[in-house]
Amino acid sequence: MPSTIIDSAIFGDIFSTPAMRAVWSDENRTRKYLDIEAALARVQGRLGIIPQEAADEIVANCSLDRIDMATLKAQTERIGYPVLGVVSQLNALCRDRLGEYCHWGATTQDITDTATVLQMREALNLVDEDLAGLSAALATLAKRHRDTPMIGRSNLQQAVPVTFGYKMAGLLSAVERHRERLAQLRPRVLMGEFAGASGTLASLEHGAMETQAGLMEELDLAQPVIAWHTIRDTIAEVGCFLGLVGGTLGKLSMDVKLMMQTEVGEVYEPFAHGRGSSSTMPQKRNPISSCYIHASISVLRQHTAALLDAMVADHERSTGPWEIEWIVLPEAFCLLAGALKQARFVVSGLEVDAERMRANLEMTNGLVASEAVMMGLGRHIGREYAHDLVYDLCREAVRQNRPLLDLLAETPEISACLSRAELAKLCDPANYLGQSGVMVDRVLDRVKNPVRG
Repeated sequence: MPSTIIDSAIFGDIFSTPAMRAVWSDENRTRKYLDIEAALARVQGRLGIIPQEAADEIVANCSLDRIDMATLKAQTERIGYPVLGVVSQLNALCRDRLGEYCHWGATTQDITDTATVLQMREALNLVDEDLAGLSAALATLAKRHRDTPMIGRSNLQQAVPVTFGYKMAGLLSAVERHRERLAQLRPRVLMGEFAGASGTLASLEHGAMETQAGLMEELDLAQPVIAWHTIRDTIAEVGCFLGLVGGTLGKLSMDVKLMMQTEVGEVYEPFAHGRGSSSTMPQKRNPISSCYIHASISVLRQHTAALLDAMVADHERSTGPWEIEWIVLPEAFCLLAGALKQARFVVSGLEVDAERMRANLEMTNGLVASEAVMMGLGRHIGREYAHDLVYDLCREAVRQNRPLLDLLAETPEISACLSRAELAKLCDPANYLGQSGVMVDRVLDRVKNPVRG
């Protein structure tokens, strides 16, 4: 019976996806073991390291439907590793003891690590697809709301105006950088392992490096220049990449949650009847997907740390740190897949209330334009003096609950420099968007003309 969020019949497709679970399933892992053993036999048969007859027999039996998974479970519990159980069953399946040539010169970790790399390749392809989909959805929002003014916030306080398109373009730029990172890391991390007991390939007297090269060519993986049994930076790099993507998704979910607050009400997750409702408060519309994202990426970050911890391995074959990867790498990918799925759902159907954004811009009676006024006035009386003068008027506007424009126009030092019409122009948030539109366009241009590693 499933007992984790990822495998749960109820929660599984909320916190992960069927496609990602399939990548890290027992069946797919075992299939990868068989693919590697078959490729190894083909290469060694061609090189004359093992008899061609043995190679053909081994390849013919490297089929998942010929492996007894219940027996493999029992063998793994007894031995401690599943690879030897697979090899043992393969040996038994082959006729005339030809199976004795299976796994020739390899060690358990060679097959395990290479299988993990093959699984990572499939998993990273799924992540890339989701990042591309998220990028397209963010680009649509950035373009549509390029000039939609809203308040920018600093320390949870109203700061100066931005546009909603600018906000989305910022997230889009991060997603595009993640796609670049993924392209750049592939050649480094999609590297197989075939090195023998201590990594020296001493088990093969002849054709060792040729076997290694041929095996990697068969599997379409990079050939290592030296064994990496206990040099785990490539696996840790993948973990860090997953953590970085998760951090961006967390930023997205945090902003959506804050903007969905009743007192803010600027955006809403896509509506579905009953979604986000409360069992006791009929009026509520909770940020459900954003909550799922937050929870998933919080755990993902801990998994990233665990993969960094797994780098601290002893000697040429480790005693424990390696197994950390078995636990956390599949979970990290599965949790990120769920978070990406939720993020794409949110962004693709996000409801944007431009009128509420404008109302929030105006709720402080013009205080959000104080920097614009200071800069405009500074040309006449000096920036620092203008700052202090406008600062005092802002406090007075709050005390009197009056528009800042009125107090500015009533101040002789200011009215002597700027007319009310000029002050009104400075106080309009839509006139103080800076280079928001230009920056949005630059991000969108990079999406149309991507730079990949």
